[in-house]
Amino acid sequence: MITTIDGWAGAGKTTLASHLAQTFSDRGSVFVVHMDDLYQGWDDPLGEPLTDALISIVQAHLNKESFTFRALDWTTLAPGDEISIPVVDHLILEGVGAGQRAIRAHVDTKIWVEIEPVVGLRRVLERDEKNVADPHEFEKQMRRFQDLAAAHFATEGTVFAADFEMNGQGRL
Repeated sequence: MITTIDGWAGAGKTTLASHLAQTFSDRGSVFVVHMDDLYQGWDDPLGEPLTDALISIVQAHLNKESFTFRALDWTTLAPGDEISIPVVDHLILEGVGAGQRAIRAHVDTKIWVEIEPVVGLRRVLERDEKNVADPHEFEKQMRRFQDLAAAHFATEGTVFAADFEMNGQGRL
């Protein structure tokens, strides 16, 4: 089984994925893949490399094969830790760009978490600004990421493809 959780940055997707993983673990093995680990940096986070990675992960899951990739180390913007996705009963793909058209035919449940982009951006900045070397540069990059996400969502029609839409305005 595959579930995607997509929506604006700061909407509560990671929190929802954690809750679902805990719930699903009563029914079998679960693994959560975070899109933040798959992005190739700020230049083209939602481009072809992300799509290719998602296709490979989904294909491995469908073939009941493990899959290994290198997560991005956001402090150095270089390949970081190796992440191995084991063969599991339930795969959760979580983050901006998780609900792409390229994999939808193989996804059992597609969730969209809605939030006003400006509210999500504020949440991200409040959450992460103390963990970055240059908060002003981080804000600039996040604002650009929001613009890229808006274009991505419009092209992909992500919200319209969702099976469920949740309101992320309140804390999940």
